[in-house]
Amino acid sequence: MFRLNLKIALRNLWRNKVSSFINVIGLAIGLAACLMLLLYVTYEWNFDKQAKESANVFTTMTNIPGDNGKISGTFEGSTTAFGPAIKQSLPELRYMARMDYGGKNLIANGQNAFKRQSKFAEPDILKMYDYEFIYGNASTALSNPNSVILTESTAKVLFGTADVLNKSVRFKDRLDLNITGVIKDQPDNSSNKFDYLMPWSLYETIDRSAKDLNWSNYSFITLVMLKNGANLDLLNQKINQIEKENNTNNQQSQVLFPLAKLHLYGKFEDGKSIGGAIEQIYLFVGLAFGILLIACINFMNMATAKSEKRAKEVGIKKTIGANRGSLIVQFLTESMMLTFIAVIFSIAILEIFLPTFNNLLNIKLNISYFNSTSWMGILGIVLATGLIAGSYPAFYLSSFNPIQTLKRKIKSSGFFSVSLRQVLVVGQFCFAIILIISTLVIYKQIQYIKNRPVGFDVNALVEMPQDGELKTKYELLRTELIKSGAVTSMFQSSVSLSHHGRNFAGIEWDGMLKATNNQLFNQVITTYDFIKTNGIKLTSGRDFSENFASDTSAVMVSASAVKVFGYKNPVGKTITIFGDKFNIIGVFDDYVWDSPYKSNNPMVVFFDKNQTGNITMRLNENNSLQSNIENIGRITKSINPAYPLEINFLNNVYAEKYNTEKTLGILSNLFGGLAIFVSCLGLFGLVAYSAEQRTKEFGVRKVLGASLFNLMQLLSFSFVKMIVVAIVIAIPLSYYLMNKWLMKFEFHTEISWWIMPIAGFGTLLMALITVSFQAYKTANANPVDALKYE
Repeated sequence: MFRLNLKIALRNLWRNKVSSFINVIGLAIGLAACLMLLLYVTYEWNFDKQAKESANVFTTMTNIPGDNGKISGTFEGSTTAFGPAIKQSLPELRYMARMDYGGKNLIANGQNAFKRQSKFAEPDILKMYDYEFIYGNASTALSNPNSVILTESTAKVLFGTADVLNKSVRFKDRLDLNITGVIKDQPDNSSNKFDYLMPWSLYETIDRSAKDLNWSNYSFITLVMLKNGANLDLLNQKINQIEKENNTNNQQSQVLFPLAKLHLYGKFEDGKSIGGAIEQIYLFVGLAFGILLIACINFMNMATAKSEKRAKEVGIKKTIGANRGSLIVQFLTESMMLTFIAVIFSIAILEIFLPTFNNLLNIKLNISYFNSTSWMGILGIVLATGLIAGSYPAFYLSSFNPIQTLKRKIKSSGFFSVSLRQVLVVGQFCFAIILIISTLVIYKQIQYIKNRPVGFDVNALVEMPQDGELKTKYELLRTELIKSGAVTSMFQSSVSLSHHGRNFAGIEWDGMLKATNNQLFNQVITTYDFIKTNGIKLTSGRDFSENFASDTSAVMVSASAVKVFGYKNPVGKTITIFGDKFNIIGVFDDYVWDSPYKSNNPMVVFFDKNQTGNITMRLNENNSLQSNIENIGRITKSINPAYPLEINFLNNVYAEKYNTEKTLGILSNLFGGLAIFVSCLGLFGLVAYSAEQRTKEFGVRKVLGASLFNLMQLLSFSFVKMIVVAIVIAIPLSYYLMNKWLMKFEFHTEISWWIMPIAGFGTLLMALITVSFQAYKTANANPVDALKYE
């Protein structure tokens, strides 16, 4: 029986080449779009879930106290004393490992030197993650302070081979480290990814604050693995008690949070996770299955459009004894056959466009064809698609009365023929219109934030990390660069102009209303020409100057900091920070140094020649860009030959701040366009169905004098009505949804009135073009052929 149904399915596909082609293409595009989005969703969903026991791995979050007993902020970080204290006191802990935040640091094999992502960690980190050792032993790899574990790709970059056990590399041009392990590269969706890993015992010799067990420096990460069945809430209560016993002078509290949830649920309010990137994931899942559903609806429409041709077949089969179940099986077999062909095309489309998709989002997605889970997922989607797409036509066609079908008298059966089809079309275009409006609003929001002044002149502004000899020979570098004419001014600072973190509390000022203030301030430590170089507007006072030796105890503050202090004439006033008094010598306008979507903390800028980290330079715009960069490179390499030149343009650094919304915009644009295209394919199918049902009517009307335009209008009007209904439903719905999305941003645009008519008229125009093509073809047909139809 299956063999017979398969033969019938293949014959029908071959006989109806055009409709079969449209069905296959529509389903292929829908499946490809769905699979591509689900690949991205899977990538995001599996962040930090690669280890077998990832559910038991937790990171430490610190809650910053606010006013009225509330928590003003939460960040991933902990003190050095926290890990050892809880490991000693909590039997629920299996492993504990402290880590640094990591960064790009120099690692070299002779002259072969590169800056790669480094991490320091305690040995227990190797028990939490399932690192696959190619060479070396996990139990001893971090036991020696002067040891290092390389990833496979890093080993090959440095040595040309992964077989490098017991060879040495040079770290930061200062220390020779012995290679004690080589591991497989970690996936990109890992928050603690590194290119090389070094022992915490080595870090303690490099950074004194790492060795000092204190409860005040929250500059480290503490990871723990709990025993199965440990109660997190109860554990955090115990941790709170441990902190009260050890950390009497600090109000900040530390809690454990699942590491695998941090990427998607990293938005906190009053110390509790309230969502985050997971909202975007839900959106993409809805988009994936929405496009696939549109493709399935198209299949239904095309199948029912050809129902007249299949009616006689159904009538004859029922007359000779076929029951409805066998007919349903036959039609479902046809739909599964079409879906199977479509999935082959969809995988081909996916392979062709996946590299482009990866480049757009700057990620690395791929399908593992040797992974049983991948195939089970694909087959599950294919089966579901085949059944959903084929169920309505199967039940609809198999329900025909044999007498009526043989007499060619097919009547609509109420809700399940006409009304449902109209609902499906309206739903299709509602979805498409919402996507169009969403795309326009997202684009407008991104442009609004991009055009919002950052508070300084980013053009011709570049920066470089202060590595190696640049830490001790900054004055020489400054003299040589200004002498060369490549830069007009420059300064060194503790952080980049664009940075995250470095916040502190505890400032005291005259007229404080409370004994302690929990307001967070941002800290930047810099040298001369800070204002002159970056172009931030100085509203009162002055920049740090070599003419004033007292600037070592002076600060500049942002306008928002002055508001907190309540000073009317702030220049000359004093503030107290951790017991030391500082004079305010200048006030500058706030600028965007962290998130462009919300107000940044007030800033205090200190002066200290010994604080290093970053060098910022204003290029000489009278010279060519290439000439300036070449001169900077030549002079920097002569002073700091061990390190590769690393120059970052500030406008590019700030452009990266919009990546999240940029991703959302790209996906909305791309898949919104696909949704509209696939919807128009479905509309084409419906017009074909309607034209086929009214063939004789059109012939008669044409003989009686109806014009081509009259006939096109007659055929198109009912579909235009459905699109108008879709527009009426979609516009208020999309306005509500996008307005709710915009409210998440402190700084946001408004939904312009012109977005709605553009989306509506654009969709209507595309639908009219689609309808008009088929309507013209039908209306222009020879009336003799139409009258001979029966």
